[in-house]
Amino acid sequence: MILSGFILSFMIGGILAWMAALKNLVLARWISLITVCFNLFIVIILWVQHLQGDESQSAWILDFSLPWIPRFGIGFHLALDGLSLLMLLLTFFLGALSVLISWKEIQHQVGLYHFCLLWVLAGITGVFLAMDLFLFFFFWEVMLIPMFFLIIIWGHENSRYAAFKFFIFTQASGLLMLVAILGLYFVHANQTGTFTFDYFQLLGADIPSGAAMWLMLGFLAAFIVKLPVIPFHTWLPDAHSQAPTAGSLILAGLLLKTGAYGLLRFIVPLFRDQAVAIAPWAMAIGVFGIIYGAILAFSQTDLKRLVAYTSVSHMGFIMLGVFSFNMIATQGVVMQMITHGISTGALFILAGIIYERIHTRDITRMGGFWKSMPFLGTCGLIFAMASLGLPGLGNFVAEFLVLVGAWQATHKLTIIATIGLVAATIYSLRILQKVFYGNQSATHGLADLSFREKLVMIVLVVSLIWLGLFPQPVLNTSRPSVNVILETTASSDENGTRNPKIITIKQKRYTHE
Repeated sequence: MILSGFILSFMIGGILAWMAALKNLVLARWISLITVCFNLFIVIILWVQHLQGDESQSAWILDFSLPWIPRFGIGFHLALDGLSLLMLLLTFFLGALSVLISWKEIQHQVGLYHFCLLWVLAGITGVFLAMDLFLFFFFWEVMLIPMFFLIIIWGHENSRYAAFKFFIFTQASGLLMLVAILGLYFVHANQTGTFTFDYFQLLGADIPSGAAMWLMLGFLAAFIVKLPVIPFHTWLPDAHSQAPTAGSLILAGLLLKTGAYGLLRFIVPLFRDQAVAIAPWAMAIGVFGIIYGAILAFSQTDLKRLVAYTSVSHMGFIMLGVFSFNMIATQGVVMQMITHGISTGALFILAGIIYERIHTRDITRMGGFWKSMPFLGTCGLIFAMASLGLPGLGNFVAEFLVLVGAWQATHKLTIIATIGLVAATIYSLRILQKVFYGNQSATHGLADLSFREKLVMIVLVVSLIWLGLFPQPVLNTSRPSVNVILETTASSDENGTRNPKIITIKQKRYTHE
């Protein structure tokens, strides 16, 4: 019941926080914080136990399944492997920080705010755990609606426009995924006579190549919009610039990662031949996004839009790594998901702290902040260096692994992608120069960070340094899951057709008994 407990605790905690806010706002905040920290404590224990276990054990750590709507083959099936374990660690870690950073920022409708925040985390947790495709889509929608309200109610001046744009992009692409899920459901039933949405059974579906391509495109639409990939990225800068600080943190750190997770968990294993067929185009789009996102980031004057476009650039590395189809690149993708969530989330927190003090995001009206806020300036320096991929910080490990793995697949695109590292250096140094150096502007009377803000910043800095110097625990945790993904995609007969027998054998080998 641990897996379902994660989701239920967020849902119940959100309701309790909403009710508690009617009498005591501080109590509502503490309920949210305790709920997230308790789940974080549990998942850390699971991680430590997994690292101390036998490396030959099953890739699947926990498995929980109950019939939900058996007449239609729908089950409440949750499972945890190394990949989803790391994603839960990231979710609960950033979730705790989002509660802390909102402690003073959110002063109206506090109970409803924490309800939406915890229910977004519940939806994200469900996405990372669901092994039933209907259940996966259910949680995909659960995380969408509370985020819409977080933007539209607690956002800034153009929050209504940004919220509706976010909703239309993600909802439209999500409906395409629902059509693809139903198509896969009926194709499998036509072949086997069994109606099921179970992920492990659908892995063995022998789908005609023409139908498989259309089904894959349905899944792909939802994931690349959420990632996002150019040209489906335009909702992201608007949503980030208008969302509250915690909303931007969750958007950059977690919601984008659900798109990357979908590529690894569904696109590559379910549609192996079709993924290989589009791989050159997918990698080319990813490399284009790396360069294009960096150029747009450099041209921004709104600090939050600038950081948002850096996300577009960094997500290009995920597209490049996923479609390289090798261990090094795929582990680099997993590292990128984690380190980008922390470093870019940290930059959004930094932007939110500055906005609370000077009430503007315009970097042309900033400057000289280092003198008045040296602690924030030091942290900003580390976050900017992480964003540009400085060795010793987590982002360097991630991007280095992606580029080394991508080199095995394509030399030309890998060389072009390295230009993105130079571009990242340019826009990262621009952030430092415009915000913390130069002539003093609007710095009179600005206070440095409070104890709560310092605590958040220190935790983020330590995390980035630890991931940069000691990434092996993360790589060890993800390796069995990556092995399953890559070996499943290699399961085909001499004619290149998927072989259900081979997949079934490997499924039995890795599925938790």
